[in-house]
Amino acid sequence: MPERSVMRSLARILWVATLIAGVAAAWPAKSDPLKQGRAAFARGDYIHAARLLAPYARSGNPRAQAMLGFMYENGLGAPQAYDVAVEFYTGSAERGDPTGQYLLGLMYDKGHGVDRDVVLAYKWLNLAAASAPARDRENYLKIRNAVASKMSLDQVVQGQWLALNWQQGPDVRAAPPRLMGAGVQ
Repeated sequence: MPERSVMRSLARILWVATLIAGVAAAWPAKSDPLKQGRAAFARGDYIHAARLLAPYARSGNPRAQAMLGFMYENGLGAPQAYDVAVEFYTGSAERGDPTGQYLLGLMYDKGHGVDRDVVLAYKWLNLAAASAPARDRENYLKIRNAVASKMSLDQVVQGQWLALNWQQGPDVRAAPPRLMGAGVQ
């Protein structure tokens, strides 16, 4: 069974890398170095991509943040550092990028670089699915639903509330409604 889990993890990493590479290749260029960074990422030249994308990621470009976060999460062209990946994913997610939201949701689900929090995982995965391109939406929904299967009804309600009340920008975690009392099904 552990081999099956490892294979699923590897398949997920390959799927996300392919997804990001496809988005990177299709994303219109705003400047030459950014275009070169996306192209380097798409062809797997991660060291060059990291060097080119870093200034854009640090200045708040959400796509560059998602790509650089992915490189830090997986040790591609940058040292593997979950905490740095979470910082880049958070910046991307807060700016409304569905790839950044999806990847941040996975980090919360796994507890990589952050304390494991299925409510926040659900929130970010729900937001990602809501704004993802059609080609990615079904996969995002499958992962969100897999996370939901590990949650209590109260946790799902909290995650939905956070997603519904999310506004682009720094995250504010106000008190969501709680289900209480007998008779709640």
